[in-house]
Amino acid sequence: MTKKELDQLKNDYNNEKNSIEVSFEKILDHISIFEKGIPPLNLIKSCTIGDGIQVIDEEEYDELLSEFQNAVDKGRITKFVPASGAASRMFKSLQAVLIKFSVVNRGTLEDAAMNNDSHSIAVLEFVDNIKRFAFYSDLREKMAADGLDFEIFLEKQTYSEILKYTLESVGLNYVNQPKGSMKFHAYSDGANTAFEEHLVESINYAKAKNESAKIHFTISPEYRGLINSVINAALRKHRLSGNNIEVSYSYQKPSTDTIAVTLDNKPFKDDEGKLVFRPAGHGALLENLNDLKGDIVFIKNIDNLVTERLRGTTYLYKKVLAGYLIRLQNKIFDYLLALDNEEISLSGFVSIKNFSESDLSIRFDKDFDGLEQEMQKVILKEKLNRPIRVCGIVRNEGEPGGGPFWVKGNDGLVSLQLVEKMQIDIDNEEQNRILEASKYFSPVDLVCGVRDYKGHPFNLLEFTNPAAGLITIKTKDGRELKALELPGLWNGSMAEWITVLIKVPKITFNPVKEVNDLLRKEHQPWQLAQ
Repeated sequence: MTKKELDQLKNDYNNEKNSIEVSFEKILDHISIFEKGIPPLNLIKSCTIGDGIQVIDEEEYDELLSEFQNAVDKGRITKFVPASGAASRMFKSLQAVLIKFSVVNRGTLEDAAMNNDSHSIAVLEFVDNIKRFAFYSDLREKMAADGLDFEIFLEKQTYSEILKYTLESVGLNYVNQPKGSMKFHAYSDGANTAFEEHLVESINYAKAKNESAKIHFTISPEYRGLINSVINAALRKHRLSGNNIEVSYSYQKPSTDTIAVTLDNKPFKDDEGKLVFRPAGHGALLENLNDLKGDIVFIKNIDNLVTERLRGTTYLYKKVLAGYLIRLQNKIFDYLLALDNEEISLSGFVSIKNFSESDLSIRFDKDFDGLEQEMQKVILKEKLNRPIRVCGIVRNEGEPGGGPFWVKGNDGLVSLQLVEKMQIDIDNEEQNRILEASKYFSPVDLVCGVRDYKGHPFNLLEFTNPAAGLITIKTKDGRELKALELPGLWNGSMAEWITVLIKVPKITFNPVKEVNDLLRKEHQPWQLAQ
C-alpha cells in the first residue's frame, strides 16, 4: 500500500469510524494478509488408527463414564453450539427452481432432471417425500389458512405454491430464519426444532445433579426474538418434567469483522463509497468461547443431530470422550505441578516426555534430549500448559468438511491438526495425494478443557495460528471482492491446543446441510426409517 493509499484509508476510516468497530490496526493487518497471501498448510501425512487417531477400549468405558459423572456433578460441564447460520443454504435447490421456472410442475422438473439438472432432481425428491418432513403439518396449515388445498397441488403435480409456502414469508419463511428454528424431527406428540433437540441433549450430558444443564448458543441478533420464542416454550415444557436448563446467548462480535478488498488488494468500497466489512466466519466465535470462561465445554454444530431412537449412542460417546479428556487433564495437571517442584528426577522427565508423545501426540525438537534439565522443564511446561481438545473422528464417507492430518509448522515441528480442503494446495501433486489418501473426517465433535492446572481460564486467543485463515472471492454490488475468514474455530483457532483424536462410530455424525438430508433414516421416526 502506497503512502497515498494509506492516507486515503485513514481518511475514509476517520469519516466512518462511528459505524466501524474494527480497529485501524486490525484493518492494516488484514490488508497485509491479503497482500502476502495465506500459504497452504504443509501436510506430512494423513492420520490413521495408531498414528494420530486412538481407539478407546470398551473395557475402559465404565471408568471413563465415572470420571465424567464426577465432573457433571461438580457443575463443570457446558455445551457450546454455534447456531448463527441461516437455513437459506438448505433450500438452495428450491430457490433455484423457483427462479428458473415461471411455473414449477412435474413435467418441467422431469425434463430438467433428464438433463442432469441437480436442483430439479433435488426438488423432485423434496415434493415426492414432502409428508415425511417434520414441518409438513405446519406447511399444510399455512396454506389452508390462505384457502389453498395442499392435496390438490400434489394431485395436479404443480408445486410453485408448495415451494413458496416453504420458503417465503407467506408461509414457513424458512429462507429468512436460522437453521436452528427449523423443525427437524417428528414425534408422536409434535415436532422438535434443532434448538429443541440440543436442549434435550444438554439434559442428558450437561446437567449437574439437582442443578441446571448449561448450554450456550451463538446466534445472529436479528433472530433473537424468534429464537427466544422457540427456546422459552421448550424450557417451560422441560421445567414441568423437572429439568432445568440454563440457556445463554452471544453474538458474533462486529469487532471481529474483516475488511473486504478488491482483486488487487485495495480497500473495497460499496456503491455509496463506504468501506465494506464482512463477518469473518466461525473462527470469529473463538472470542465468544473465550468470553464464556467455561471449564469442560462440548462443542457441536447446530445441525448434527439424530432422532430420539438413536440418541443413546451419541450420549455414550459424548460422555466417553469427556471422561477421556478428564483423565488426560488429571495426569497433565499432576505433571505440571511436579514441574513446578524444584526437584524432579531424570526418570520423572522421561515419564513426562513419553506421556506427551504417546498419549498427547506432542512432538519435540530433535535436540531436546541434549538440553539442560532446566530448559527441558521450561519446554515441557510450555507444551503441557495449554487448552486441550479431544475430538471424535469418523470414517470419511464423502461429507464436506475437514480431516485429521500431521502438519509441519513454520518452526519445523509436526503436530496434529484438523484441516479444511481450502487450506491445502491441491495443485501440488504430493499434497493432493496425501489429501486423497485420507480415510478419516472431523465431524466437529469436540470436548474441550479450557482451564489450566491452577483452575484459571486460558486466554484462548493466545493459542491460534493467525496464518490459517482463508481468502475467498465474493461479490457485492455486482463486483468481485476478496474476503478474509479468520482461522476456523476448530482448525486454525485451535491450532496450538493439545489435540487428541479418538475414533467414534459414524452414527454420531448426522449433519443436515440440505433439506433432503432430513429424509435420511437417522432423522426419521422408526416407522418411516425402515
